[in-house]
Amino acid sequence: MTFTLQGRELGPQDLGFIRQLISEHPDWSRWKLSKALCQAWNWRNPTGQLKDMAGRTLLLKLQQRGHLQLPARRQVPASRMRQTRVESVDWDQSCLQSPLRALGSLEVAEVSQDRSQRQQVACALKEFHYLGFAGAVGENLHYTVRSDQGRLLACLVFGSVAWKCQSRDAHIGWSADQRRRNLHLLTNNTRFLILPGVRVPHLASWVLGSVCRRLSCDWQAKYGHPIHLVETFVEQQRFVGTSYRAANWICVGSTTGRTRQDRDRLIQAPVKDVFLYALEGRFRELLCA
Repeated sequence: MTFTLQGRELGPQDLGFIRQLISEHPDWSRWKLSKALCQAWNWRNPTGQLKDMAGRTLLLKLQQRGHLQLPARRQVPASRMRQTRVESVDWDQSCLQSPLRALGSLEVAEVSQDRSQRQQVACALKEFHYLGFAGAVGENLHYTVRSDQGRLLACLVFGSVAWKCQSRDAHIGWSADQRRRNLHLLTNNTRFLILPGVRVPHLASWVLGSVCRRLSCDWQAKYGHPIHLVETFVEQQRFVGTSYRAANWICVGSTTGRTRQDRDRLIQAPVKDVFLYALEGRFRELLCA
């Protein structure tokens, strides 16, 4: 029997190899095991780096499903968000009510590799976004939008997409094998926040348009591959997706009220509309290759 984890198809031979690796090296840490596994499989991202985090996640999921037993953790895992203390920010929440054109030149910046600005994005999302923020998953980019006076007006985070999404997958028209090969060519707009006090008509759609025009190039620069399609989920009971619609995103359906971890169909989650935005006109041809 074969199954897919972390985008890899695994069969009895793969499981046997991993169990043998653990048995032959009982003194190895989980980190060393995942690194050795990635090297043995030559499991790398498009820039040639070992997919170490994907390897560690795969091993943990195999243990959770009863396929193997990993060595005990040597330290409590902590995300980058928890490792670094995010200082409180004295936010400018004064009312900024203005036509978009009157704001002058706005600065849009990708800040995922700038520690200070990345922390400020995290702090803003944790304080003001209704979902909070516990860090991005997988490959990710963070954007800020600032006024010419330096005031933070908006921030966005893009990260890993859902492994399966019925309406999205139907819109693309790809097979399960094509999805497995090409899912990394999609990203999810996991967070979008206009800061409190900022009341500028059309700013949200302008921000989405400005970021999407550079998103694929920024992804290529950081990870060595482009992005062809962007998705986001808009909670039906809270929003109607006005800003996304104004920025020419299309609603292709809705979710079923399950989460990505709900294999047993027991978790009830809010129903969300699924919005997509194509960054490449030939996205179907490229994603179905």
